[in-house]
This record gives sequence, structure tokens and C-alpha cells, in this order.
Amino acid sequence: MSETNRSFILRAVKDVYLGDIPRPQIDGPYDVIVQIGQTGICGSDVHYWQRGRIGDFVLNSPIVLGHESAGVVVEIGPSVTNLKIGDKVAIEPGVPCRHCEYCRSGSYNLCPDTVFAATPPHNGTLSKFYKTAADFCYPLPQHLDLEDGALCEPVAVAVQICKVGNVRAGQKVVVFGCGPIGLLVQSVAKAYAAKTVIGIDLSQSRLDLATNVLKCADGVFIPPPMPSKQDGSAPTADEGSEYSAKVAQMIKDHFNLGEGPEVVIDATGAQSCIQMGVHLCKKGGTYVQAGMGKENIVFPITVACIRDLTIRGSIRYTAGVYPQAVDLVASGKVLPQKLITHRYKFEQGEQAFETVRRGGEDVLKVMIEGVQA
Repeated sequence: MSETNRSFILRAVKDVYLGDIPRPQIDGPYDVIVQIGQTGICGSDVHYWQRGRIGDFVLNSPIVLGHESAGVVVEIGPSVTNLKIGDKVAIEPGVPCRHCEYCRSGSYNLCPDTVFAATPPHNGTLSKFYKTAADFCYPLPQHLDLEDGALCEPVAVAVQICKVGNVRAGQKVVVFGCGPIGLLVQSVAKAYAAKTVIGIDLSQSRLDLATNVLKCADGVFIPPPMPSKQDGSAPTADEGSEYSAKVAQMIKDHFNLGEGPEVVIDATGAQSCIQMGVHLCKKGGTYVQAGMGKENIVFPITVACIRDLTIRGSIRYTAGVYPQAVDLVASGKVLPQKLITHRYKFEQGEQAFETVRRGGEDVLKVMIEGVQA
């Protein structure tokens, strides 16, 4: 019980180090302690490292990073019945209060008192040992390994996005962005029997991944660049919107989408993609904003109004989403392992984070192995 707890700690903006923190102890009857085996790096982890804040969540004291993790249960509280020592589990990284209006309605992603891993001031999962609630750990089928378990987190994000968009069988769905979340959204939509799934991105290699490796997209498209102005000046807001509308029509024509897809999902946060998506969406359809870019953009609100679009945001996960993500991975209908491009030892944590920060077409999912010593 006196064993040290090696951790990857964010001390301040752009200042990370490996250090020892106290090993967590069982405090409540439903607590469990998990020895972390694999952790994926999310863009939000890098954002805290580089900028120290996301919206209202501000780094004011050191925290452990990481929230996409899986591991092995090493200790359980006296009232835990759904897990036993030795179980491999995927960890849902946010534990809500369970008592507020949002929690009781099933929308616990909106709970103001959620303890979410690696969201200040709470420690994340990049430690040897991590304490959490038993009911937010999901046993993995025997054929899944801990990398699969860690990757259930981004799959759960994709499941929530499709839930928000009410993606159903027989629909046409267009997804802007073929990064990890965009590709997983396409995979989940396909698993839900969407009739047509289209991926939009500027990277041909990522589009090839969607069609040839994951086989989650029925078609892919690279938007043409905005024509440059003769005087070299930047396009005005109206010119940018006009370009986006033209490209949206090109996408409709290219894929014979008629009046447009029932569901459009943006996983980029880029203003031009958001504008294209709104112009692309069918009347009465649903537009889901999943990607985060600039806090304020030029948005085609008139188009959204006259087309009677449902505009939704998506964050984290709601009741039932995480188990569904585990099932999709276990069944092989969604294949997040194919997104892994880099693997690092725990001691190489800063190098792993630097790889994600650098980015590039060759970087999708970066994994960090748990502490071995």
C-alpha cells in the first residue's frame, strides 16, 4: 500500500515532468483502484499542456494528464459487485454527481460537479494507479486488449455525436474531418446502417484510410481551395460564405445527394467547414458541431433558420453510451486500433505529447504504455 505512484504531471503551461504522487486509497464502498495499462492522448490533454485552459477550466495547480485509459483492477471497495480484482476494464473518465437534474435525466455530461480526469483541478489517468468509481469501469471481453479498452473513449465520443445527431438506418450522413474522431463518427454511422456516409478532408491519406482501411466511408471529397483575389487581399466574410455555399452544392452534385444529407457532422471546428455543413444539410435536417476551433466564427444563421435545421453541440457522453462503445469495439464493427500511428513507453510521455502537438498526416492516435516498473 506504500507503493509509489509514478505519474505524468503538468506543473504549468508547457512544463511537464515524471514524478511520484501518493498511491490512491479506497475511501468509499464503491471505489476501485485500477493499474493503468494503456492511455491514448487526446487533443484536450495537449491543449492544457500548451495553453493551460479550455474555456472555463483553467490550470491553477499541477495535475496529472490523460483520460483515455484502460487497465487492470487491483483493489475494490467493500460494496463493489460488478468487478473483481484482475478484471481488464475500460475507464469512463468522468464521474458525475448522480443527483442533479442533468444526472437524473441521463444527461450527466452536463453535470456541473463532474469529476473528469485531467480537467483542472482533477488528476488524470497517466499514473501507475488511478482511483475511480466502480460503475464507471466496464469489463472488457477476453479477446480485447488494453489498447482496445483505452480506445473505447474516443469511440464513446463518436457514439455520443451520432446519438446527438439521431443517426439512423437509411440516412445520408456527411462528416467533415477525417481525424480520429471524424473517422470514428463515420465508423459508428456505418455500424448504425446509415445508407451513405461521406467523409470530407484536405488530406488524401486520411481519406484513403476512411475508404480502404476502416471502410467507413462510401465516398470521400477534398474541397477545392478558395480562389485567390487578384489584389492579394483576404476574402471578406460574404465572399467566404459564398465559397462555402458553392462547395456545398458541389458535394451534393458529386454524390447525388439531392437536397442534401439528413445529418451533417463537423469534426474540424474550421469556419469554412461549418459554413459548408450548414449549406449542405437537407431542410429539416440535423447539424452537429463536434469539432472545436475558434470561439467565435461567421455562422450562416439565416440559412439555418429558413431550412429549419436542428443545430446541436456534442460533448463527452450520456447514459448508455460507453457500454455501446465497448460493444461496437468488441463486435469488430468499429476498429479504432487501425488509427494507432505511434506507441511510446511511459518514460517517453513528453515525446508522445510532442508528437501529437506537431501533428501531420502521419499522426492519428498516439498511445502511451502504462508504468512497467
